Amino acid sequence: MKQIAVPFLAALAKVLSGATVRWVDCEPDTVQRVYFANHTSHLDALVLWSSLPKHIRAVTRPVAAADYWNGGPVRRYLASIFNALLIDRKMVKVRNTPIDIMIREIGFKDSLIVFPEGGRNLSGSLGEFKSGLFYLAKKRPDLELMPVYIDNLNRVMPKGEFLPVPLLSCITIGAPIWLESGEKKNEFLDRAREAVLRLKADCDNVA
Repeated sequence: MKQIAVPFLAALAKVLSGATVRWVDCEPDTVQRVYFANHTSHLDALVLWSSLPKHIRAVTRPVAAADYWNGGPVRRYLASIFNALLIDRKMVKVRNTPIDIMIREIGFKDSLIVFPEGGRNLSGSLGEFKSGLFYLAKKRPDLELMPVYIDNLNRVMPKGEFLPVPLLSCITIGAPIWLESGEKKNEFLDRAREAVLRLKADCDNVA
């Protein structure tokens, strides 16, 4: 059943969002990566995941909030289909942090999709990045950190709407970055955020 549901869900997400994908100074690859993106819609994880080539989707897990995706049988089923790594934000422990869970779950095979702003940002501007991306890069310096800018998805599924509104959206994926030797947390997070902002500017110029 899952062999049928996965390609169907991926195709449906692409049709509803009208998403096109641009790879800027990088190429699709199954090397372990962390795709970090802006976050304006509950559809972000699903649409970004579905927009990846099939062989990359198979080894990429979106990180999502358990309280939202466990909120009913339909959401739970969808989360299982795109193999989401659900984090229970109410069960965070010092010895079992979300970063520890991510590293344990991906092993040396899977990639991740994360949203460093934390919750959805409906302001239209890119919020400050939380520290998780820094600690992920520090504990696994081999991971390629791929900046992603997602445009228009907040209008595809506006806040409070249950069904998406068909509308063209654009996903831009940029060249990888890594944590540099001796780089401080705030410096790294600012640099990662700037990488996403550059993709936004590039997307605006193309539009």
